[in-house]
Parts: sequence; structure tokens; C-alpha cells
Amino acid sequence: MCVVLFLSLLLFQSGQPSTPKADPRPSIEAESAAKLQQVRRIYVDSFGDTTEAKQLQAMVINALTESKKFIITEREYMADAVLRGTGLEKTSQELHAIGESTAVGAAAAGHSGSISGSVVNGNGSISGSGAGAAIARSMAAEDSQATTETVNDARVAVRLVSPDGDVIWATTKESKGAKYKGASADVAAQVVKQLLWDLEKAVKATESSKRSN
Repeated sequence: MCVVLFLSLLLFQSGQPSTPKADPRPSIEAESAAKLQQVRRIYVDSFGDTTEAKQLQAMVINALTESKKFIITEREYMADAVLRGTGLEKTSQELHAIGESTAVGAAAAGHSGSISGSVVNGNGSISGSGAGAAIARSMAAEDSQATTETVNDARVAVRLVSPDGDVIWATTKESKGAKYKGASADVAAQVVKQLLWDLEKAVKATESSKRSN
């Protein structure tokens, strides 16, 4: 009897669908956000050996420093994360052409005529005369203007890497310059602005998660 009950219990359990176990690990987004919030010191690695790449690296360092949110260190081993990336800046010429044309035409025509005659003793004569004239004039004027504009274009792709080698943040930005600064300074400012925005977003998400728990 006991054996029958035991076998029945085994058959019943085997027929029940298994419930998947929940993954105790945090999500990838939550883990990256947690590491991003711990970043205080940043080491900015080389962007390349060209003059333009070095200039972009310097602009990113300046923008990070001006944000007052991070400490920029020259010693990689002291950093909480390393900012790596590649940058490119190029100069090109853009041609702008404007053309205008105006045409004016005028025409005038005139005609005059006269007829005279007389009859004497059954004989008559008729004479006539006529005159005509035509005048046509046309004028055209064309004005064109061409200007050349120098455009500075900067692109940068960066990533923030934690000491264990994980990429915890990345972005790509490009700029053709701003009104009061060049392309390099503008694209560097965009990178830092995006980093601060994503950091604030991560902090809010963490606080919201704590409140819900």
C-alpha cells in the first residue's frame, strides 16, 4: 500500500509543470547603473596620435573638469573608471551660390495714312500716301554671388570602462561647431552633458527601486 502511494505521488509531481527559478542577479542595466554611480575619479585615455585626436581629448578633459562632478586623474590605477575613445576632426569647404536675373521688354508701333481725289468733266484722280514705324527694345540684367564657407566637423565615440573591464557607459557624438566655440569644444560638451544626464537617470532609477522595495 505504501509503495503504491509513493509511486502515485511521484507520478503526480512529475506531471506538474516546473516553476522556473528567478535569477537572483540584478539586471544588466541595474548593474551598469550601480557601477556608474560609483565613479568619482576618471582617467581619460588617449584618443589617438593625431593633432586633432589630442585636441579632442583635451577638450573632453576640460569639459569633465568644468562639470564639477568628477575628479580627473593622470594616474590610471587611481581611477574608478577609464574613459576611452576615438576622435576625428576635419575641415571642409562648402560653396554657396545665389543668382538673380531680370528682363524687361517694350514694343511700340504706329501708322498714318491719307487719301485725296478730284473729279473734273468725268475724269478723276485719286492719290494716297501712308507711313508706318515700329520700335522694340529689350534689356536684361543678371547678378550672381558665390561664397565659400569653412566648416569644422568633429566626431567622437567614447566608452567608460570599470577596473574589472566592463563597459558601463558609452556614447557617440558629432558636431559642426557652435556659435561661440569650435567643433571640438562643442562635441566634448555634448559627451559630458550626456554622461551627466545618464548618471542622473541611474540615480533616480536606484532611488525608485529602493522605495518600491
